[in-house]
Parts: sequence; structure tokens; C-alpha cells
Amino acid sequence: MTTSPARRRTVTAALGLASALVLTACANPTDGGTTEVAATSGARTRINLSPDQDRITTGKVDAIAAEVPEKIRNRGTLELVASSGSAAPLTFYATDNKTVIGVEPDLAHLVADVLGLKADINTVSWENIFVGLDSAKYDAGFSNITVTEEREEKYDFATYREDNLAFEAKKGSGLEVTGPADVAGRTVAVGSGTNQEKLLVEWSKENEKAGRGPVDIKYYQNDSDTYLALQSGRIDLYLGPHPTAAYHAATTGRTEVVGTYSGAGATLQGLIAATTKKDSGLVKPLADALNHVIENGTYAKVLRRWGLSDEAVTKSEINPPGLPKTSV
Repeated sequence: MTTSPARRRTVTAALGLASALVLTACANPTDGGTTEVAATSGARTRINLSPDQDRITTGKVDAIAAEVPEKIRNRGTLELVASSGSAAPLTFYATDNKTVIGVEPDLAHLVADVLGLKADINTVSWENIFVGLDSAKYDAGFSNITVTEEREEKYDFATYREDNLAFEAKKGSGLEVTGPADVAGRTVAVGSGTNQEKLLVEWSKENEKAGRGPVDIKYYQNDSDTYLALQSGRIDLYLGPHPTAAYHAATTGRTEVVGTYSGAGATLQGLIAATTKKDSGLVKPLADALNHVIENGTYAKVLRRWGLSDEAVTKSEINPPGLPKTSV
């Protein structure tokens, strides 16, 4: 599937992300656990944080379901994998601390509906997502996985959301990040094995080539450790997905987003995709299912439910250009 010129656009380091979240209330046990979200457009939606999700559903499409490999059709379940790290509003845990909720699980369930399968979502550590896909333990990953040229050597992708990153700092830090020079000599935390890490490493190398200080890159086991380091001043910045950074900043009031960037670099809009083992036979039905829910409107309802409407794509693309292997 080719990339639509109208869809693909140049994104600079000062990328303006229209889907910035503004949360006006934290979880409220008296109303079943909800939080209210507003996009910059001014529209408001109340996010349900309880285990009773009442997810948006859609019907099976026989023609698309028939494209699914026979082994999976006969099994009757779509074995999906996501990160076990709690990253609202992408994938996180409901107020019972065990039910997996978020925009990623919602989209995964919607795709499974179209394919006439039951979505079985398994949560594992980030690196084990790919181990499980490699071994065919899982059929597909729905876990904010960015399309990259390196990953395309081993995996097939069906895109479903824009990928935008954010630099998060302690509130009132006075920092602003618009390019590599702004992080020169800074201590920045990032997730290991992520495209955020790849971009940060490349920025550090670029700084060294320009005679500036490299980035002091730090890694933490979980978000709570990262945010503790941020509040204590042990790190200056945290680079992660924009939706989670905006959600955290708004709900805690202790941090702020000080810069945004495309997940595919300065010249390409990053994309998030359902991820399958290369040549598994599943990528086309996944893309077709995603295009069906985009067309019937249920996709838009899911994104709106989580305050992420402005990260919508107009079509699901199979293996589009992604984050280059090297950009310096």
C-alpha cells in the first residue's frame, strides 16, 4: 500500500500537536472512577477508569475475516500483546488494578470484532513483546509500537495512529526543547529499546559532532522511578510518548511538556501500528479491519473516548516508511 502525499507531511522539531490533553479532574471513586478530558478544540469527554469499560464494538465482516490465516480462525481468538507498564491513556490498569484498559486495547478489540475473533490481550515487559511475536506466541502487538525501518526487517505493520513524542520536565523548569542543542549536556531518561531511545542517541551523537556535550541518557525500570528522579532533580527531562506525558502532566500538576517531536524524525510523521511477525499472513486482514472501522466511524469514537482524536489517521497503511535506521 502506498503512502498518500496528502497524508504524509514534514514535521519539524517544534511540531505543534493539536491533541494535547487537558485533564480537569482526577479519578473519582464516587462516580465509578472517571476523569474528564478536553482536547484543544474545547470538546470534552469523560474517561471511564473502571473495569466495566462498556467498549465500543462493531460487527464481523465475513470477507475480511476470511483473510485471517486458518490456524487463527480455527482457534477463535486473536492473541494480542501489549506492554505491562501502566501508560495512560494508551494501555494501563483500571481502578481494580488488574483490568487492562486504554485506547490500544479498545482498538485491538475493535479489530478482533471485524475479524470475528475474541481478543485475548496478554501483557508482558516491552522486550518480551517482540520475543513473543518472533516465536509466534502472539499474533499481533497493539502497544504504541512505532514503524521503523529496522523493525520492518522482521515485522509487518498495519498503521492506526500518529506517533508523537514529548519531552517532559519538572513544572517551572524553564526548559524548552526544539532540537538536539537543547538537550546537549542534559540528563534525560528514556525507555530502553524504544524509538525514543534511538532518536535521543542520534541527537547525542549529533551534539558531539557539533562540539556540544552529549546527552547523559538514563534508564529506569518503571515510570514511578522515572518521575521520582525527575522531581528530585536527578534527571532534567523524560522523553516518552506524547499522550502519556500530557496525561501525566495534567493529572499530577507536577510536570509539563516542554517540547514535542515526531516519532519518525524531523522529516516524516511517525506512525503507530499493529505489529505482526514478517510474512505471518495477518497484516492484510489487520489493515483491512482497521480501514473498515475507520470508514464506519467506530475508530473515531474510540479515539474520541480517550481524548486522542487529533492522532487519527485517514487510512491504515501496510509497511509505510518509518523511522530511518540512521538520521545523522
